[in-house]
Amino acid sequence: MLIDDLVAVVGAAHVLTGTDTDRYARDWMGRYRGSPIAVVRPGSTAEVAACVKIAGQHGVPVVPISGNTGLVGGTMTSGGLLLTLERMNRIHRVKRDARLVVAEAGVILSRLHEAAETEGLYFPLWFGARGSAMLGGVLSTNAGGSNVLRYGSTRGLCLGLEVVLPDGRVLNLMSELHKDNSGYDLKNLFIGAEGTLGIITAAVMKLVPAPRAHATATLAARSLADALTLLNRLQEATGGRVEAFEFMPRTYCERLREARPDLGLPFDHIPEVTILIEAATTVPTEADPDANGDIPLVTTLLTILAQMMDAGLVTDAILARSEQQRRVMWARREAAAEIGVGLHPEVDTDVCLPLDKVEPFLTRAMASLQTLDPGARTITVAHLGDGNLHFTAYPTRDDAALKHAVLEAIEAVVADLGGSFSAEHGVGLSKLASMSRRKDPVALEVMRSLKQALDPDNRMNPGKVIPG
Repeated sequence: MLIDDLVAVVGAAHVLTGTDTDRYARDWMGRYRGSPIAVVRPGSTAEVAACVKIAGQHGVPVVPISGNTGLVGGTMTSGGLLLTLERMNRIHRVKRDARLVVAEAGVILSRLHEAAETEGLYFPLWFGARGSAMLGGVLSTNAGGSNVLRYGSTRGLCLGLEVVLPDGRVLNLMSELHKDNSGYDLKNLFIGAEGTLGIITAAVMKLVPAPRAHATATLAARSLADALTLLNRLQEATGGRVEAFEFMPRTYCERLREARPDLGLPFDHIPEVTILIEAATTVPTEADPDANGDIPLVTTLLTILAQMMDAGLVTDAILARSEQQRRVMWARREAAAEIGVGLHPEVDTDVCLPLDKVEPFLTRAMASLQTLDPGARTITVAHLGDGNLHFTAYPTRDDAALKHAVLEAIEAVVADLGGSFSAEHGVGLSKLASMSRRKDPVALEVMRSLKQALDPDNRMNPGKVIPG
């Protein structure tokens, strides 16, 4: 029996069946509900490998699950074995001089932030779900977040991996090297693969020096083009120290006022373009107060904002004068996931555009939407600095054909402007049709060949990422 064999490896307390699987089988947004045969909770890489081998002997698919904060159904299964890495939550070491951390895949991101902070360092992967998302999950989806502009996505922060392959072998790629040109880059094959090629059990991640000072402001811009002018000017003036550049249009702020009135709004009116901008520095001459008590980095931001306001490009601005004010500004942005809860029907997209194509995308996408469904509303929020938009449409009726037409119309605009239909949330189940329509056919063939080579029995998270 599968259950008996798993119990022999991890113990009865760590093999869950029946109603004990409920909290794992349902995603946090309530969009997907699965029915796993069991949930197994291994406590080591050896136990993960043994569980994968046992599942193979019984012909049962294996679906890894981390913090279950995904949005695309990547952990759903009917009749498969859910394998959670929540017990594998040890931080093995933080190497201050080498600026890296070695950790197991079940470590929650906020713990990595805390561990880095104790050494005067910073782990620059930052987003709203950091208190529940786990390292293995963010690697498996190549998560992004607010700091991609400066530090890159998860892939850019990873030096090494440990992976349990579909046959139970352990692939040791736990390199601490910044350069290794010895053949294929196997590490990056597993990052973003959503567990379809193997289970990430540990990783070596980069750390950076902790900022000594931040310069944070919320501003109203005349247009997105003007906002990008501000971004480029501040990048030039600070030597690339802008970490976040977040776009909250009128639709977002109106919904924020409805769903989270406790957070307030930055301005008395709601502008068409609201931007949250943040720069950070580790340089003492930029971070330490001058003779007047002013922080030079903040002064630089103020100077550029004043110039933009004089030119009419920025119409209003509020500077964070304390850490509390900074936190309030970020709370408004990080409420993005919750303010959409309860609005139905919805067509949720996670797209990426070249920076100069964001405004044309919004104009054309809105026009297409109104042609298909006059009266439909939208809520958009964006990591404007890297071109990633979370563009959600709310049709006037719950009609499958209409929702499909809306999605295809949005994708068509994205494709025509040289963008991608998937930026940072992964593919999972929800974007399989998009993969079929929009992914290069040769790329899909290569992906299928890789899947067949590593997982010929199609047991690792089957039915996800690769259509068909």
